Amino acid sequence: MASEPLPGALDRVRTLVLDQETLVKAVASGRRQGTTPPWRRAELRYVDLKAGRRLQVTTYDATQAFTANHPVGETGVVDELLEQPFANWTVATTTEVHQVQVRTPRTANVTTRPSAQQQTRTHDKQKARLLPEDDPVFVALGIADKDGRLKPSRQAKYRQVEEFLRLLDTAIDDALRAGALRRPTVEEPLRIVDLGCGNGYLTFAAQRYLTAVKGIPVVVTGVDVKEQSRDHNRAVARELGRVIGHCDAEFVAGTISEAVLPEPPEVVLALHACDTATDDALARAVAWAAPLVLAAPCCHHDIAAQLRNTPTPAPYAMLTRHGILRERLADTLTDALRASLLRISGYRVDVVQFVESQHTPRNTMLRAVRTGGPVEGGAVRSEYDDMVAAWGIRPRLGELLGVG
Repeated sequence: MASEPLPGALDRVRTLVLDQETLVKAVASGRRQGTTPPWRRAELRYVDLKAGRRLQVTTYDATQAFTANHPVGETGVVDELLEQPFANWTVATTTEVHQVQVRTPRTANVTTRPSAQQQTRTHDKQKARLLPEDDPVFVALGIADKDGRLKPSRQAKYRQVEEFLRLLDTAIDDALRAGALRRPTVEEPLRIVDLGCGNGYLTFAAQRYLTAVKGIPVVVTGVDVKEQSRDHNRAVARELGRVIGHCDAEFVAGTISEAVLPEPPEVVLALHACDTATDDALARAVAWAAPLVLAAPCCHHDIAAQLRNTPTPAPYAMLTRHGILRERLADTLTDALRASLLRISGYRVDVVQFVESQHTPRNTMLRAVRTGGPVEGGAVRSEYDDMVAAWGIRPRLGELLGVG
């Protein structure tokens, strides 16, 4: 560890962050004495999107994450973050990890060590798969053929499953580390429910990955209103159990709001439940006091219809004048209000991207971890009340939770 002038240390961080060929990830965190940065934490990395390479910047406040992708070479966002009074910068490259710890207004301690991380953002490198294409679960689900080869027509579904597993993996690890979830045992496995499970792609994948790869004892229950889905999924579970020895996945038929489970679940999944079915799922999760909730909403007809029949508050008429813009506004407004209602109900909420937009236009996920009390007290409720009053709308989830 060496002490260096702070401007020189930060200039080194800037050089490392702007090197798109070697940067793996940079993280800014903490606060200097007597200061408060606008963000609790900031993360920077390069990602290869369909539109090309971008510098992805994710900033965190006390309750939410905000992600933005910036063109490569756009230095303003980096300079702005470096000007903030963060106490620590950690920059991982393909060869080294550099850490800058601010000690005084003019000096910082700087350490450098070899890096064990590998650069994996580019498409010409094989991305590590959480479940390989030839896993028995994909054969049983019809995503792969009997020889374990991914079917061309099911590639999008396979990518969706993979991205879901990555989000689930991170969410469960974080919740276990923070103590929000208990440590499951063989005698007391983690209880997971998938509300509106359909043909059970994500239900089976979650059960298979968590047990076979992560070694976490789980029992997964899929709920769908269609008895045909229940019967189909039970048949898949029997076939999969015959191949791998045991498949601890159960399925029941019933509505999201009325389905009866043996015990309250600890993890609630609701992925692409249509319109207010997502609200039903979130309301049940709150009623169960589920420690972890992952919900990827589908269509948003309810608020969209209300916007068509309600005068638009000034000066926002241009946002609802055109149908396509009104629909997009309804999507954003609906999920923002859902996130707010979950915070009111005692959850810390992040709104993140589920899968790339070229795979599905419905690619937003609400990730909520129960904290036990309303975040920021009455401020969140006041913000929610002001929003629904201004737009003259009644969110379905608010009605289900008795809020407003």
